Amino acid sequence: MREDSDTKLFESSVGGSGFGRYPLLPRPVPALAERVRCLARRLQLAGCRWRPENHPCKLTIFGRRKLPESLNANAMTNPHQPSARLRLAAALDGLAAVFGGMTAHPDEHNCECHWGSADELAQLKVPDTELDLDLLGRTWQAPDWSDHASVLRRILPQLATALVEGSVEPHDGFEEVGRSFARGLWQQWPTVQAEAVREFLHALWADTLTDPDPAVPAYEVLALITEASATLTPWLTTWETVTDRAADSHLAEAAAKWEYDLLGDQLPWDSWENEEEKRTELTAWLVRNAPARLRAHGVSEELLHRIRLLGLTGDDRWEAPHWPGHRY
Repeated sequence: MREDSDTKLFESSVGGSGFGRYPLLPRPVPALAERVRCLARRLQLAGCRWRPENHPCKLTIFGRRKLPESLNANAMTNPHQPSARLRLAAALDGLAAVFGGMTAHPDEHNCECHWGSADELAQLKVPDTELDLDLLGRTWQAPDWSDHASVLRRILPQLATALVEGSVEPHDGFEEVGRSFARGLWQQWPTVQAEAVREFLHALWADTLTDPDPAVPAYEVLALITEASATLTPWLTTWETVTDRAADSHLAEAAAKWEYDLLGDQLPWDSWENEEEKRTELTAWLVRNAPARLRAHGVSEELLHRIRLLGLTGDDRWEAPHWPGHRY
């Protein structure tokens, strides 16, 4: 047992397979041992071979781990931020607990010319070792794994942490990351695994909306979680209910980013499925929810006119006095 800053960490000292033995814990933490036993049972039911002594994201006795200092720095600038930040930390812990110890399929392969070396592929078949960011990026981006689900489960704890830290760099937009989630068909995974992924997506969104300066812009996170979950509705519902200054600032940034595409009847990000339905839903949501919030936030009249034009169609839109002259 040792102290790490203001958070006590515990780790097992026993090797071998399975969970190992947890050390005796000092009082006063009478409920912790039972919590650990319950967690171990849940992980066994999920088919997980996680061992805390080998996992880089160690659990704390308060059920959460410390986030990067860059995130902690913003935690008190918004009254909603501390709870959202704690939820995100717990969600990251959940991914580490559920998916720790998992590997790519033993027979998994990829092209050495276009993806990477045999040594890099071998790293995906060893549990819990940290990948360098370049290898992590090539792994989630590759569309041609034989068993994408097992590859995604192998990298998911590290990928999620990298997303939170802002160290994921897609070629085009963050919808690419969402499509990697979707290719893994995570919603069809065992319940414990699917719930861990779902909670992470919701926690990431809640934290982004309440963070005045998130590592990834809200409009990019929305594209990611929409493509990952194949639905836009719950994320817009959450944004509708979070109405503090940070969320309104993100709405203003997103509206300015989206208005060109939406006025041309195009979804502002690349989507493989139901693109027209998503565009229609996003447009209707902006027309209904954005004007009052944006006006109170102090955006330009020009942007307000463009949001209003989204409520018009055809010639009524193109010939309106405030049509911005966009060409498509």
